[in-house]
Amino acid sequence: MANYLNDNEDLRFYVDQAIDWKTLAENARLGGPVDVESTVQNYRDILELVGEFSADEVAPYSREVDEQEAVIENGEVVIPARVGEIFERMKALELHGLCIPEELGGMNCPLMVYALTGELLARSEVSVMTHWAFHGGMAMAMLIYSIDEGSTEIDLENHCLRSTRWQGYIEEIIAGTSWGSMDITEAHAGSDMAQLRTKADRDEDGNWTVTGSKIFISSGHGRFHFVVARTDHSEGEHKGLNGLSLFLVPAYTDHPDGTRTRHATVDRVDEKLGHHGSVTVQISFENSPAELVGKVGDGFRNMLLIMNNARINVGFESLGLMEAAYRMAKAYAADRPTMGKAIDKHELVADMLDEMRTDIQGLRALGVTAAFNEEMSQRLQIRLKAMASDDPGRAALLTEMATYKSYSRLTTPLIKFLSAEKAVELARRNMQIHGGSGYMCEYGAEKLLRDSLVLPIYEGTTQIQALMATKDHLGAILAAPGRFLARLGSSWLKAWLTPTRRRRSLAQIRWRALHAQFALLRKVVWAKWRSGTSMKHWDPKTDFAPALLQAENLSGLLVDRVILDILEAQAQQFPERQELLDRYLERAEPRSRHLHEKVCRGSRRLLDSLAEQAA
Repeated sequence: MANYLNDNEDLRFYVDQAIDWKTLAENARLGGPVDVESTVQNYRDILELVGEFSADEVAPYSREVDEQEAVIENGEVVIPARVGEIFERMKALELHGLCIPEELGGMNCPLMVYALTGELLARSEVSVMTHWAFHGGMAMAMLIYSIDEGSTEIDLENHCLRSTRWQGYIEEIIAGTSWGSMDITEAHAGSDMAQLRTKADRDEDGNWTVTGSKIFISSGHGRFHFVVARTDHSEGEHKGLNGLSLFLVPAYTDHPDGTRTRHATVDRVDEKLGHHGSVTVQISFENSPAELVGKVGDGFRNMLLIMNNARINVGFESLGLMEAAYRMAKAYAADRPTMGKAIDKHELVADMLDEMRTDIQGLRALGVTAAFNEEMSQRLQIRLKAMASDDPGRAALLTEMATYKSYSRLTTPLIKFLSAEKAVELARRNMQIHGGSGYMCEYGAEKLLRDSLVLPIYEGTTQIQALMATKDHLGAILAAPGRFLARLGSSWLKAWLTPTRRRRSLAQIRWRALHAQFALLRKVVWAKWRSGTSMKHWDPKTDFAPALLQAENLSGLLVDRVILDILEAQAQQFPERQELLDRYLERAEPRSRHLHEKVCRGSRRLLDSLAEQAA
């Protein structure tokens, strides 16, 4: 039988060697002791089970999933039979409770297992992976929100969870009978959440209701909806993003007699270019009973609490699709003869395949690193919330958590930024390698391309990720300019004085990433000086405009630098990874020079034109 874990040497490297499972397992147990050997073997067994399930019970039906459509009948979404069968099998395998604590009926696996499961499922069918993620992912969101607001009781002494606010809902999701969604987007408000109009009202007894309409809601035909709604119409002190709150809204209630009372209406099932096995809906709420999550006015903050996980998971979803595209292209190229040899022996095609493989391996290194740091940041925050303020171990844990959080903030936008774009690029290359056959539906290349196109859009567009990374880096420079200049000077010396060629090339890529930031900051400072505004106060939305124009180019420099740092560390610990480091460096070095040139020499023509239009 096929197995998408066992046939992937690079993925097995992380599962068997590189991931620090001991640290993840101990923190999943709230710092408690674990039998590392048996626990880690259990994680591997789960991933091997998923790898086999994905290869044997999902992949063969990918075309069927793509061709069938969900419909609305009597106000309820009816999913196609094949999708239903796949999810019944997932229910039997208990895949919806992977990361939920054992006290709630889950397996208490690290979130890393969840992320890798996502890649394994996405390789066979991305839409199945997407809908699966809105089961356990939303159950974890309920737990995270409950812990954050203080409605979960944690017993650190016995390393267990005593109770949590939405325990019944979580158990329902684990059982596979329900799932959830995150309802943010509206017809007039996408990335700009300050424009949201869905409103929430509170009656004299303190009960909340939500009214409004949401669009493009993935898995929005489920029971549980986290809805971002405006409360500033009743709370005058809240404005803009601060006027948003988060609510958990059950879309319906099922009764013992088999009847159902709906509290929200599914208006339509969207017809999409791809991801046909994942239902996307428009849904309306009309005085729908709602439960406030956290505090009034914390809607934007609460959305961000789980956004890092969502973006990292899109990174692994992209990796799964890239792996499928690469293997499809590789198999076709090896079997297709032209001019006396298979096309994978022709130089240009061989180069395309080599670059596809290298991109996947570099991005997987970044994805695993991002997932590890984000998980550790969240796990330590949970322990800190449950820890007494005078606990002697608190200070050390705070420092450790801050380190993980900082690196997660660095890597999360970068994995979403590049993996989603590379998924489209690799799907496109797969079609090109197939030639005319790739344009025909029967080969599957066109389906992968269709499925890939949404990845740079949802959970924060590519441009949003680039802007986040750029603002973070420039803001850090302004906060500590002396430290940055010292790093810049040190990196310049290493870039030109390091004796060995490989290490010199690595140092030059690091220097270009730093120097590009310096070049952009000079443009920002010059523009601010020309405007005559105070240098003491900085507004990233307006003052950083000269830098934001180059955000994608800077992010390209940053992501190569971070990936090479990770691969160099791997090569030092595992000598067999040196070949991958050299291969990635060979591709990154000319790309780095090109992006550095674009950042440093970018003109003000477009910015001046925009300023004239705004005047």
